[in-house]
Amino acid sequence: MLKPFFHDTLIEAGCDEAGRGCYAGPVFAAAVILPKDFYHPLLNDSKQVAAAEREELKIFITNNAIAYAVAMIDNDEIDQINILRASFKAMHLALDKLHTQPSLLLVDGNRFTSYKKLNHHCIIRGDGIYASIAAASILAKTYRDAYMKHLHEEFPHYNWQKNKGYGTEEHRNAIEVHGLCKYHRKSFNILPDQARLFSGEPL
Repeated sequence: MLKPFFHDTLIEAGCDEAGRGCYAGPVFAAAVILPKDFYHPLLNDSKQVAAAEREELKIFITNNAIAYAVAMIDNDEIDQINILRASFKAMHLALDKLHTQPSLLLVDGNRFTSYKKLNHHCIIRGDGIYASIAAASILAKTYRDAYMKHLHEEFPHYNWQKNKGYGTEEHRNAIEVHGLCKYHRKSFNILPDQARLFSGEPL
């Protein structure tokens, strides 16, 4: 069972991102403040929850959270500032949008760039430990998945409605055939070997 909170009196916001390891599309982040008695039996790290259940959880979280916000950084900015900084910036943007000010941040992972003067705790695999981080992981994942389905309509041959921009064999094969498009992360060194030969890039 997930822990309902880290501190029993402070207003906590859980933070997590989705899409950090993808070949294409933006990185999304969410910040969520839950009531101390928040509970849903399916709530867990989004990677451990089926897609239909994530959608159910998304509705439950948005209807019952004290506050929540979602933000994104697109692939062009990811290429400019790198994916780690982009992930932190997306979290900061989500925190900026909260209509309730937290006094403590619970962040999934082992690193974070301080937000304003708020204390934060980095928690490895925190999305499987604390409810607020799990809720943030669900929102970041569901919002990003919906966004990638929208991008799929423009470039259907990569099948982002299924792989969501991750480097699956199907996606890699599509890059071999069609090359990269404007939504791919060029800094991720994902050009096929043959394309690199013609571009002059090192293999």
